[in-house]
Amino acid sequence: MTARPQSTTTLDSTGGATGVLVLAMISIQLGASIAKELLPSVGPSGATALRTSIAATLLWAVWKPWRVPRTATWLRAVVVYGACLGAMNLMFYCALARIPLGLAVALEFVGPLGVALFASRRLVDFAWTLSAAAGILLIVRLRGGHTVDVAGIGFALAAGLCWALYIVFGQRASNAGPSGPSAAIGMAIAALVTVPFGAPIVVAHVGDRTVWLRALAIAVFSSALPYYLEMLALKRLPARTFGVLMSLEPAVAAVIGFAILRERLAPSQWTAIALIIVAAAGSALTTRARPVPVGS
Repeated sequence: MTARPQSTTTLDSTGGATGVLVLAMISIQLGASIAKELLPSVGPSGATALRTSIAATLLWAVWKPWRVPRTATWLRAVVVYGACLGAMNLMFYCALARIPLGLAVALEFVGPLGVALFASRRLVDFAWTLSAAAGILLIVRLRGGHTVDVAGIGFALAAGLCWALYIVFGQRASNAGPSGPSAAIGMAIAALVTVPFGAPIVVAHVGDRTVWLRALAIAVFSSALPYYLEMLALKRLPARTFGVLMSLEPAVAAVIGFAILRERLAPSQWTAIALIIVAAAGSALTTRARPVPVGS
């Protein structure tokens, strides 16, 4: 979405492309872990405003969308796509402030999974729906003294709904115009949606260099770098393989949450993540849905 890379020898094999995609997933979750450490300072709205505004600035510098011919159809799709992107990031960070990273990503993943399953009427895909539903129920249900914030669960599911809308309208925007400028304008719209919520608290920390350095790291690790790496991987990986590998992202999030944020999950919560991964991987194997774009 953000680059047009040339082929390199490191991607001549499926294994090389797989490694690049894994790096993209790690990058996204590293960005999320940095965001979680920033939340106590600026809150979800401030972190979202900083991420979207910095990412929009970077994307506009790269793609220069003002030079691209515009049509009303394209701009309408991009505006809705950008609004969904902004809402998705805001809801995800609200969830991240309340529940562990691995659970937030697993619940958010229900959105793109729903998009993939909605278009299918086959019995096997009903099984993936049941697997995802079982995973959600395990997360919602409280066991062994491990409580999960109900509002956090709601925000994560809302982020998943926004991700589903982001996929639908992102595809429309990409079909109506060039993907790079679409991403740049869409991110600018996302900033316009989120900055009013976070501006007051960001202004209060305008002189805090640590806040701005973390915000820049979030914009790079959660947006610019993974978009670039995914485009590299997509040049060598079949869409189905890409989808199956992307389904591992909740597990990557849980591992990084444990390693960096020291977030420990109950066995039932690890089981829930596994069920959602099985649902996402199974859906990617048995449907013809397009690859899921980068999420939070």
